[in-house]
Amino acid sequence: MLEHILGQEWEITPAGGATGEAFYARYEDQSLFLKRNSSPFLAVLSAEGIVPKLVWTKRLENGDVITAQQWLEGRELKPTEMNQEHVARLLKKIHRSEPMLGMLSRLENSPLNPEMIFQSVISRLDRETLSLPEVKKALNFLKQKVKKVQSEEKVVCHGDVNHNNWLLTEDNQLYLIDWDGASIADPAIDLGMLLYWYIPEENWQDWLSMYGEKLTDDLRLRMKWYVILETISSIQWNKDKHRFEEMKKWVHFINDIL
Repeated sequence: MLEHILGQEWEITPAGGATGEAFYARYEDQSLFLKRNSSPFLAVLSAEGIVPKLVWTKRLENGDVITAQQWLEGRELKPTEMNQEHVARLLKKIHRSEPMLGMLSRLENSPLNPEMIFQSVISRLDRETLSLPEVKKALNFLKQKVKKVQSEEKVVCHGDVNHNNWLLTEDNQLYLIDWDGASIADPAIDLGMLLYWYIPEENWQDWLSMYGEKLTDDLRLRMKWYVILETISSIQWNKDKHRFEEMKKWVHFINDIL
């Protein structure tokens, strides 16, 4: 199918990933990253310089849409590099982008509030996970604080700011890739994950200064709330995949936060 679009001379290989819908294509000195049924949101991400440039979009006879992006030589960020200013600046650019917010709103994405996200995570938990003492304690905290973590500010959140999703190219250009989980929500979702996972707490204010925000008690509580909720989700996800050692790490992580 992809050879039919590009031509037989292109060498096409799977790019891995959970969906099996992504491919690399190479021909002479040209390289493309192809994806089947990417979100229409990709166009504005490309225009804003958040992801590598969108080269073309083609609709197939079966209704599938193939997108081709520039393939750039680069590497993912190391955990120790997440404290750098260009990470904070790019996340600020994403959270302040009106075109991205407008486009995601037009794609019928309503803003998410804490109750909606809480219910979405709880609905996926099985009985064993719910019975873990650490999870019980965490859920109790989340229920107690849910009314105190409301925020008027709603931005485009990436939802998985793991260091693996930051691409640093050979010419020192930074991108944030893999936008399948994007939502309109409280920026504390992205900020909490990044700070809790990568930045020592004594450096949070310094990092947030580069991002353009103050570390208030309100922001601190919102970040903690969302990180605990995301951690519960990770416990269930790893359990479902039979990754029990990884699951235990997240259980300990909840204990540490609480």
